[in-house]
Amino acid sequence: MERASANIVAWSGDGEEAMNVPHHDSASMPRERHSHRRPWKRLPRQRSRGLARRSFAAILCGIMKTIDDPTIELPDAKRRELAYVVNVIRDGFARAIQHRTQPRFRNGHILKIILFGSYARGDWVEDPVGRYFSDYDILVVVDHEDLTDIPEFWADTEARFLVDLTEGTALRTQVSTIYHSLDDVNEKLRLGRYFFMDILRDGILLYEEPDHPFVEPTTLSSSEALQEAQVYFGEWFESAAGFLDTAHYAAKQGRNKEAAFQLHQATERFYHCIFLVRTLYSPKTHNLNRLRALTEQLEPRLRSIWPTDNKLHKRAYNLLREAYIKARYSREFIIEPEELAWLTERVGLLQNLVSELCTARIAELEGRQDAA
Repeated sequence: MERASANIVAWSGDGEEAMNVPHHDSASMPRERHSHRRPWKRLPRQRSRGLARRSFAAILCGIMKTIDDPTIELPDAKRRELAYVVNVIRDGFARAIQHRTQPRFRNGHILKIILFGSYARGDWVEDPVGRYFSDYDILVVVDHEDLTDIPEFWADTEARFLVDLTEGTALRTQVSTIYHSLDDVNEKLRLGRYFFMDILRDGILLYEEPDHPFVEPTTLSSSEALQEAQVYFGEWFESAAGFLDTAHYAAKQGRNKEAAFQLHQATERFYHCIFLVRTLYSPKTHNLNRLRALTEQLEPRLRSIWPTDNKLHKRAYNLLREAYIKARYSREFIIEPEELAWLTERVGLLQNLVSELCTARIAELEGRQDAA
């Protein structure tokens, strides 16, 4: 259960108030690469909507912004929603562990809840015409790795968010959550993973228990970052392309369900590929919506891959999203040749764009190495 001394820093305003994700297959998930590092030297980027740059002293000391920071420009409605999100996460976790018999589960704790991504940076998008809306990206930090198991501890909370979003009263913005232990986040910071460095720099602390600090971040040298990015690109792009080739073959043989699963795997790996090349990290998830949302924040050009301007496009993408489980295990999963052909075309476009973006990123790192 949560300790009474915990600090809730989510703003409450005047009136505060899924799909079940399967266990990830560790063999198919991104793995960290260890190398020697030096102190972090990456400069903060200038942000829109009046967010001030953070001082090196604050960043290196691990001092994060809180929601009441005067430089944060979030509308009151968004602040109320975020306060509600914090409450749902904490209440859902408390229910998930309350009947556990093992002390390590029953005595588990949420140590931090952090808003990151576009809403933390101040460049979120709400575009009804283009039908694109930024998510609330939330990092939940727990006290040990077992508590990051989504089906065991977080499925009901994520289902609650989907119900709330559908009802549109307490919540009108989609919530995308990732879960890590404190030890894991600190290890990522020691390894110089840009994704977590950016969270430390740009993120907004919504809730924390005291006395559980992040470590001082370090970074890779230009040559080390280049080497890792090249290896990740070689491994993951080749793997994704292989699944796409297999999807083509299965479709020609009339094995549409198998082809749909192979397309899901190709899509997932292309997203992991660009995420790894850009940040040297990728979330361990088969949830295509979550992975897509995070990746499109890194590379907005990827948003063009999945148009939603007609029923065929919407249904086909939903079938792709469901294919990881249902294409293998459900007799009711049916995908028509027209839908499969459209998905194959879009995944091919994704392949080309990921290749272009990764090649550009590697060229950028090569330029930094030459300048060093």
